[in-house]
Amino acid sequence: MIVLHGGPDFDHGYFLPDLDRLKDAFRLIYYDQRGRGRSAQHLRPEEVSLASDVDDLDKVRQRFKLDAPALLGHSWGAVLAVEYALRHPTRVSHLILMNPGPVSASDFALLRKVYLEKLGADMDHQREILASEAYKAGDPEAVTARYRIHFNPALTRLEDYERLMATMKAGFVGQGKDGIVKARAVETRLMRETWQLEGYDLLPKLRNLQIPTLVIAADHDFIPAEVADHIAHAIPNAKLVTIRECGHFAYLERPGEVRAALDDRFQSTRAAQRHH
Repeated sequence: MIVLHGGPDFDHGYFLPDLDRLKDAFRLIYYDQRGRGRSAQHLRPEEVSLASDVDDLDKVRQRFKLDAPALLGHSWGAVLAVEYALRHPTRVSHLILMNPGPVSASDFALLRKVYLEKLGADMDHQREILASEAYKAGDPEAVTARYRIHFNPALTRLEDYERLMATMKAGFVGQGKDGIVKARAVETRLMRETWQLEGYDLLPKLRNLQIPTLVIAADHDFIPAEVADHIAHAIPNAKLVTIRECGHFAYLERPGEVRAALDDRFQSTRAAQRHH
């Protein structure tokens, strides 16, 4: 199972150690997408595109000599997983789209509307941080302060929120200012090629995708429920599981329910294969 992180300006570090709970059942392959984390050295943001991200994912698949691995994409990573699967449907055995980001410009607009409503007055504070010289320079403290606001409505329990923010802060410090600024520039490029591109819409294309798919949503995610619902209904062989009392980081907040959903999806696929 190749794991695709979100952001798209993050690296894979925020998954750990929580997603490693799955390693007794799956061989998990993590990597930092190009221009982010440990994949950022000796690289300019303009060298990164959606096409290069898709190509890099295929290189990871080839590096581990995998014919058709499962792809687990979280948030933005779900968008990358879908983009890859549409181009290379025979090279993916399963899609696991966890707390998926939008795959259409219209759903991204819906996300922005709901997000602004959830943040309320905190959005003004976030805008102040975004406009500050420290944030623009990639200062880890300023970046952490911004994401504390950004993810405040994204988790249901305070202890999970604080643990996630501690993990993310350590990641920002490890990246350093240059790494943060570079990853942010990569994010800008990728968003212009997807969510901010007029007419961007993968939903019609998904109707031809025959890959067994699990869409994991959550009832307290700051991404509207319609986003996951639209994806699940567009893919013919998709199952939508909505986890209760859970936010945007299902693998961290409700690991037992995530594991149960994965076990059920993979067992169902194996049973269908035996039947045929």
